[in-house]
Amino acid sequence: MSVIVKGKNTVVSPAIKDYVEKKLEKVTKQFKSVGDITCLFKVEKNDHVVEISFPAGNILLRAEERTKDMYASIDLVVEKIERQIHKYKTRLAKRKYANFSEPVAVDEPDLPDEEFAIIKNKHFKLEPMTAEEAIMQMNLLHHDFFVYFDPDMDVINIVYKRKDGKYGLITPEFK
Repeated sequence: MSVIVKGKNTVVSPAIKDYVEKKLEKVTKQFKSVGDITCLFKVEKNDHVVEISFPAGNILLRAEERTKDMYASIDLVVEKIERQIHKYKTRLAKRKYANFSEPVAVDEPDLPDEEFAIIKNKHFKLEPMTAEEAIMQMNLLHHDFFVYFDPDMDVINIVYKRKDGKYGLITPEFK
C-alpha cells in the first residue's frame, strides 16, 4: 500500500501525512490487496477539504469531507470510508448467507434486494448535440446530469453539474 499525498492551495506537512497514513493503515487491514491510495488536501474559502480514494479488491472507495480543521476533516473522511466498507461487507454477507434466511411462501414471488430495486425505467431518444447544448438542456430540465449523443466524436456522453457549480463530462469507453 502506498499513499500518494497531494496538496492544492496548501502545503502538506509531514505530520499530516503521517497522521493520515496511520489512520488509513487501520482501515486497509480489512482487505487482502489495496491499490495506491490518493489523498488530496485542499483549502477552499477557509475550509479544509480532504478527499481520499483507493481501489480495494473489485470496489473503489472514495470520500470527501470539509471542516475548518484539517485533522477533523481527516477523521471524518476516514469514518466515512469505514462506513462504506461496513456497508459493502454487510451486502456481501447477505448474499453469501442468503440460503439461511426464512423460507419464502410458495405464493410470494422472489423480490429483488430493495437496495438495488429498479422502480422506474425510462426510454428516450438521444439527440445529437454539443456539450454546451447538453448543459443548457440539463439546466432547463433542472437535472444534475444529462445524456446526449455527440456526433463529432460519434459517442454517447454525459454532462453533469459538480458541487462547485462547474460542469463535468463523462465519455464512456468500452473494453
